[in-house]
Amino acid sequence: MFAGPSPVDLAPAPGARNPVLTYRDVTDAPAIFVADPFMVHHDDGLWYMFLEVMSDLEYKADIALAVSPNGLDWKYEGIVLSEPFSLSYSYVFRWQDDYYMLPEMYEQNYLRLYRADPFPRRWRPVATFLEDAPIADASIFPWQGHWYILACPHPAAHDALRLFCAPNPTGPWKEHPKSPIVTGDPRRARPGGRVVEWSQGKRGKSLVRFAQDCFPRYGTGLRAFEITHLTPSEYEEQQVERSPIRRPDPGEWNGRAMHHVDAHCLPDGTWLAVADGHDHPSYA
Repeated sequence: MFAGPSPVDLAPAPGARNPVLTYRDVTDAPAIFVADPFMVHHDDGLWYMFLEVMSDLEYKADIALAVSPNGLDWKYEGIVLSEPFSLSYSYVFRWQDDYYMLPEMYEQNYLRLYRADPFPRRWRPVATFLEDAPIADASIFPWQGHWYILACPHPAAHDALRLFCAPNPTGPWKEHPKSPIVTGDPRRARPGGRVVEWSQGKRGKSLVRFAQDCFPRYGTGLRAFEITHLTPSEYEEQQVERSPIRRPDPGEWNGRAMHHVDAHCLPDGTWLAVADGHDHPSYA
């Protein structure tokens, strides 16, 4: 767990015993790692985290749940979404008083949107779209009356970023006229967490997208880009000055790699975030 004054200025959260979850906490699968955590803060006052659990039986991943009363102390609750294929990047969000999840399933060449029924332990598919190619780490978000998805079409090369637009999360989704946003650059293409709104005083609100720095290898760090202009026909961004905002911390639990952050603005204006990482040489 990380905390800080902004989504791009994060340090280990005071009071958190990092790492707050590892594969050793998984009780219902022979896990070899956990990754890609996404959180929501529910009306009941609890934090709910959805994360990838990779099993060594078939090297297949499912989506699991952990719960926290304060965002710092977490308890693993079990797998809540499993398919015959691997799932990861469990991007969970709220829309019209329901919770939805858009997990990665790039081996299937499409995206499938799920709705909680009921939240948080049962998830039902409600829409399938973008059925033309593999899509990794799809990041869905609303902005000024429209919905957008940023996603990587080259999950092996990590070097491209496509943009899609729709009137609502279920579609119909169409490729944005400015897509692809990035080509041939593994340092800033592949999404690395939730797209967030960031209020910067007189500058007003903007969006921040996080990108995995995959050069010279996967997990090198995390960069941030401010989306300065976004409409159904236009897109502009600039790298945040503090970027890269996080790198692996030598000698720590995330000493060899990290590539994901999910940041949330708290009522007092500070930020709480969850990030993944590892220090195991087998996954370097």
